[in-house]
Formats: sequence, structure tokens, C-alpha cells
Amino acid sequence: MIVDERIVTFINSLDTENSRILEEIEKEAHASDVPVIRREMQSLLKVLLMLQKPMRILEVGTAIGFSALLMSEYAPEGCRITTIENYEKRIPIARGNFARAGKEDVIALIEGDAAQVLETLEGTYDFIFMDAAKGQYIHYLPHVLRLLAEGGCLVSDNVMQDGGVIQSRFAVERRNRTIHARMREYLYELKHNPLLETAILPLGDGAAISVKRNGEQPEEARPAEQAPAQKDGNQAEQAPAQKDGSQAEQALARQEEQEQHQKTEKEGEKQ
Repeated sequence: MIVDERIVTFINSLDTENSRILEEIEKEAHASDVPVIRREMQSLLKVLLMLQKPMRILEVGTAIGFSALLMSEYAPEGCRITTIENYEKRIPIARGNFARAGKEDVIALIEGDAAQVLETLEGTYDFIFMDAAKGQYIHYLPHVLRLLAEGGCLVSDNVMQDGGVIQSRFAVERRNRTIHARMREYLYELKHNPLLETAILPLGDGAAISVKRNGEQPEEARPAEQAPAQKDGNQAEQAPAQKDGSQAEQALARQEEQEQHQKTEKEGEKQ
């Protein structure tokens, strides 16, 4: 929980119910410990879809189909949704839910690894919802940028990792350090890529809302590798952007080593 639980509870208490089929699917998911997007993200998606009015939506990560169905209810009539899922046990459940809702002609589910499927997709999408394996977001991004239409919206869910993403690499369990580094790299890229304008929100477990720029890159939007360093060297986003992922991860690692060194020095002063 990255936001005060009392605030979240209060905001959610003001919410109205979803459609009958969505309420049923959400209750079934909770009973089976299957994660679905949080109420806060549901509200955000509804508003964004009504503002954006997309006619083609791409979802990376179907799960049991809840978010695809929610988007289908708030997108304009005639909108078509393509959703990708690789977990075999959930695919038949998602297909069944699409049938229950009568949305089989609206939502197309593609089975397979998202990275491989994204390579095969053609055309552009007005709205892309990213809610898959968090450590793969950075690898999906080049394909997503190719598929996202100018003026299109990319929504990335769960980017704060329950607040863990702000921690130094040395404060993260060794087994989680790869996904930690990749998510920090992903967020840095969203904020510094000249093709995107991005807001990162402390909503749910963190949401990043990105819009692809139209036409020519504005003068103030310099390429990421030219971004100036900031005064405080402890912030991950102040590392100079690199041209490939490995260099970016090395820059983050160097900063975290500096943080750890400073922490060690402070602890030594206290003793």
C-alpha cells in the first residue's frame, strides 16, 4: 500500500457499483485469490477511456478478462479490444467470461508470450493497457511505442511494486533485484523518452499515464541522453539516460552503491 489506507478506503466508499457481470467476476476472482485491477485503477480507466474515446485498444495481460470487459463497457461503440495472455490456466476462464458478457465479438484474446505476440501485431492502437509481468515492461516498450498511435495513451499498472521501487537495490532481496532495476529503468524511460509525455501517479500500486507526442518533437523535449543532471545525486532519475538497457541499469547500480556507501558512513558515525 503506497497511499494511506484510510484515504483509499474513503475514496472507494464513494464509488458506485460496476455492471452486474463485472461485480460477479470480481467477487469470483477475490474468492479464488486471482488479482484484478484495484478499484482506484478501475475509476481511472473509466475516466481515461471516456476522455480518449479509443477505437482500438491493446491490453498486455488478460488474466481472467476483468479489465478487458471493464474497458469494453466504457469505450465507444464499435471499439475493438485485443488482449494477450500466456498463462494457460486463466485463458479458458477469460474466454468464458467474455462469452458470459456477450463480448466475444468485441474482445479478441491472443494466446502466447507477449514479447513474441507484440512483434507480430500491425497497425496502431489508440489506447494500450500494460498489466503483465512487471519485469518485462521495459522489454515490451519498444513494441508498444511502435504500436501506439500519435496522441494515443499508454497506461502502465503496478509500477511502484508496493513501494519497493523507491528502495536502494541493497535494501531489496537479491531475488527481486532484477525486476527492481528493470522497473526503475522502465519508469526512467517513460519520463525521458522524447516520444512520450508521462505522469506517474501514487494510485493503487502506482500508475504511469503516458501520451505519445504528435508529429515533430517540441524543442523543450530533448532526447533522454541529453537530460541534464540534477543537484541531488541520490535520485535515480538523475542518472544520465543511456542508449541501451544495460547501460541504464549500470548507471542505477552505481547510484545505489553510492547510496549504500553514504548509509554505511552515517552508521559508522553513530557508533
